[in-house]
Amino acid sequence: MVPDALNESRSSTVKATFALPVGGGFLNASALLPAGQTTLTQLLPVIQNLENAIVGKVGEEAAAVGTPISCRAGCGACCRQLVPVSLFEAEALTAWMRTLPEERRTELEQRFHRALAALRDAGVIENILDSGWTAEEARATELAIDYFHAGVACPFLEDESCSIHPLRPLSCREYLVTSSPELCRDPSANAVAGVQLPLKLSRVLYSFGQKLEQDPRGWIPLVFLLAWGKSGAAPGDHVSGTGEEVLRKFLEQVVAVSEASKD
Repeated sequence: MVPDALNESRSSTVKATFALPVGGGFLNASALLPAGQTTLTQLLPVIQNLENAIVGKVGEEAAAVGTPISCRAGCGACCRQLVPVSLFEAEALTAWMRTLPEERRTELEQRFHRALAALRDAGVIENILDSGWTAEEARATELAIDYFHAGVACPFLEDESCSIHPLRPLSCREYLVTSSPELCRDPSANAVAGVQLPLKLSRVLYSFGQKLEQDPRGWIPLVFLLAWGKSGAAPGDHVSGTGEEVLRKFLEQVVAVSEASKD
């Protein structure tokens, strides 16, 4: 599915209206896109807004049947899980961190170092680095449980709330539950009622990353962000063009991922 109309040039932006294939239907959307050269990383705000629209619609449907989403600020249990971050989100977060005042940046860097040290001491780091687990569901589940039981909070977690909420990864936006927050204290032992989204845009970004890196994941664990950022990688440059062209590539990949998930 590609943009079906482009108009209203506004200095360096153009307005695109398009239909996003979601589940068995379509989500009509519009967005202001850069008119000139841009990258997939620079298009992230548009993708985040699309994800928010999908989540919002699912949330309304859940509330309508009496099972509202129970996730709230101050309930940070899920922020102790292994969080996948696409290479493009990693690039954007790395660039954002570089804009922070030195004191704040140093504080966050220290949190990342402490988190890695804690995971190392818990014997989890070496298992993450062994990418073989990505192809085995049982090993992936075991790693997820071990990571959670290590109790290592996301470096961006403050007062049990996300300190980068507007910038948070798509995978965080997609993790939603309708059960009691108390059950999230140990998802491996409790019957947590998760919300199934008809489309996860995070997986679309991962698919781009898989092609670029020839990696079965196409993402990095959030806790590795600081180390990854030092590599100077710029994955967004590999998916570039005008804003319209990049959006078209993204929407075409949405269709490809959606079709693959049906197999």
